[in-house]
Amino acid sequence: MKIRQLLALMEIPAPDPERLLRRIQTMERNIMLPVKTVFIGIILYSFGTPWFSEPYATDLTTQTVQLIFWFYISANVLLGVLILAMNRLPLAVVQWAVVTSSLVDGTFITGLALLSGGLDSTLFWLFVALIIRNAVSIPPGFSQLFLNFSISLCYVLIGVLEVAVLGNLSESELQSLDVVPHDALGQPFYLRLMVLLLMTGGCYGAQLLLERQEVALEEAREFGMRESQLRSAGRLAAEVAHRIKNPLAIINNAAFSLQRSLRENKNSAAQQIAIIQEEVERADRVITQIMGYAQLSEGRVEKLNVVEELDRAITQVFPPGIPTQIKVHREYAPPLPPLLMQRNHLSELVINLLQNAREAVGEKGNIFITATHRRDQSIDISVRDDGPGIPPDKIERVFEAYYTTKEKGTGLGLAIAKHNVELYSGKIRVDSEIGIGARFAVIFPSKSILNESLPI
Repeated sequence: MKIRQLLALMEIPAPDPERLLRRIQTMERNIMLPVKTVFIGIILYSFGTPWFSEPYATDLTTQTVQLIFWFYISANVLLGVLILAMNRLPLAVVQWAVVTSSLVDGTFITGLALLSGGLDSTLFWLFVALIIRNAVSIPPGFSQLFLNFSISLCYVLIGVLEVAVLGNLSESELQSLDVVPHDALGQPFYLRLMVLLLMTGGCYGAQLLLERQEVALEEAREFGMRESQLRSAGRLAAEVAHRIKNPLAIINNAAFSLQRSLRENKNSAAQQIAIIQEEVERADRVITQIMGYAQLSEGRVEKLNVVEELDRAITQVFPPGIPTQIKVHREYAPPLPPLLMQRNHLSELVINLLQNAREAVGEKGNIFITATHRRDQSIDISVRDDGPGIPPDKIERVFEAYYTTKEKGTGLGLAIAKHNVELYSGKIRVDSEIGIGARFAVIFPSKSILNESLPI
């Protein structure tokens, strides 16, 4: 249990795709690509210079170096094209290109270091720079640790090859390769390896603190913005309800007094008064619902687990102890990020959609509730039934206030549901086909900033 808690404490929250792409663009496209372009240009220029024909540069050395260079150039041309087109490619492809590029760089530096001094090569510090670069470009977590440990193993490979392989070569072979191997892995090797491992852990720890701080700041901003939105909407709804409810109470009291004074008179007057009271009571029910909606905005924004909230709403609409022939199918696609909103808003929305679906299918049918995580970090929740469907002429009006096809309905259920969704910059729509059923789809963005181009 303690090990799990420790691992959870060390887990870094993954940055959102937009921020991760900005980091990759800054490090890989704006910094690494220009540096590699200049370096490859120098390499290509060196192929035609006397450097490769110096007396001490044997044919074997020249061929080995050129082979490494050509492999490095070819790989970077291909990966460079992917990095330049990163805005048009899926994030997974971009991340694969970055990881592959880092592995190619580590392999290339290993070959150069082995041919330019081995364990004593000053190219060791490029391994340190490569670890820092990976901490910026590679998403935090296992992939980053694995890649940086692989970079450390590249340096270990240099020592193993120099001691185990080069140590068994003859003097003439060593002279042809122009290298002087070490007899054993000494203290400098272990100190340098410790530096690489400390850099790996240090970069991970620094990123852990920075990412957690960024997540905390983003959540604080989200909480503040959504609380402000809900308070404004609540004050407006409460004010409207209060101003209408008071006159209705006066009218109701006056009608009641008038009815008492006319009990022995004509029945027509009493009938008219009964109509007045009935209409007042109806208006009072509508206003009470509006006030209940206003009270929802007085609650507290919470970090909600989507799966738990959906299951709770299903339990309320379809209690386990009450037998029913309606089958509820749940299709969740984890991992689903948390939603920052009031629990009552989400609960009222899902319960309303489930109740409508239950009434649509009647005593027997199927209801499908799904939740998926989209690429733009928004959450897609849908409720679908296999009922008779909604006529085309009524689909456009289902979200209108006071519009209802039910005998005792107020016409506020879906209107309030739509308003609840829009409070969080989300969108809701309905698709239906006669004889097949209806589907209500709701999309909640991960942030409360208005996004009119949110696809649905």
